[in-house]
Amino acid sequence: MEILTPQDLKKKFNDPWIAPYEKVITMVDKDLVEIVEYHPCISGSHWLINQYKNTSKLILNAYRDGNKQIFLAKVGKEPLDLKASINAAGIEEVAIDSENNTVKVVHGGLAGAGVGAGMCRGMGEGIKQVEIYEKGGGSKLGKAAVITPIMEKVIIGIDDTDTKDEGATWTMAHNVGVELKNEGFEYLDHVIVQLYPHNPHKTQNCVSIALTFAVFPEDKEKLIKRTVELLKRDTLSDKTAIAILEGLTIPEELFDYSMKTKTTMMTVEEAEKVAKDLSIPLIAVTGDHGKIGALAALGLYNNLDEAVKVYY
Repeated sequence: MEILTPQDLKKKFNDPWIAPYEKVITMVDKDLVEIVEYHPCISGSHWLINQYKNTSKLILNAYRDGNKQIFLAKVGKEPLDLKASINAAGIEEVAIDSENNTVKVVHGGLAGAGVGAGMCRGMGEGIKQVEIYEKGGGSKLGKAAVITPIMEKVIIGIDDTDTKDEGATWTMAHNVGVELKNEGFEYLDHVIVQLYPHNPHKTQNCVSIALTFAVFPEDKEKLIKRTVELLKRDTLSDKTAIAILEGLTIPEELFDYSMKTKTTMMTVEEAEKVAKDLSIPLIAVTGDHGKIGALAALGLYNNLDEAVKVYY
């Protein structure tokens, strides 16, 4: 076994058959780990998603968004039964080291997929070190453990930042996300959630926004505080509010609430009750009315097809 940092790998291997990953992030929630990898290619990573889902018993869900590939996995160890073309690559082990605040993910693959297992991943930003068991390449097996720091997932629902005369919640929310990214926070995604189209209080299209972040546990409160500060600075509305969801799962009661908010009128009191029952913080930035849509955005942030669907 060879233990190397990304810098070590780059110095030692400057080969034309290695394409470095941009970044790898791992978020932990009890015995679940979400792995976000920025692949060096764009649609090329779709092959990998398919192979990993077919091969790895530890993977509960996997999908691609541009060059970003996302795996939801459970902690454990399951040997891979690799077969060329059919089951060519996968995750063999996911382990959490609470003492060192790290996650170890063991990847294995045949031929080019084996090169990606450690050689390509290991050069990415966000990685502490890589344990190379087999380099791979040609027709050989490649196998490596990728070690990353433990992060956590925070989703911030935002609503009611515009008025009938000016503004747009989706753009303001995104700009807040970009500003937070520039301050060092890991801004992962921006999701538009369609709400009840016949709401008489809407400004026009009636949507709310979910921003997703990967954060170190000690930075969560700072992230929320800065989001409130930026929204207070920029919002045009006296109804702006946010809702905060932590972790990798969506409670069934929250999903049900979000679906109701897409199909009928809801009240601030109903939103507050659901949030209280689920211990979800609701924060009135400039007013309470935005709590309704902000909470609704949380229940659908990871279901993009349903999030944008319109119910007449």
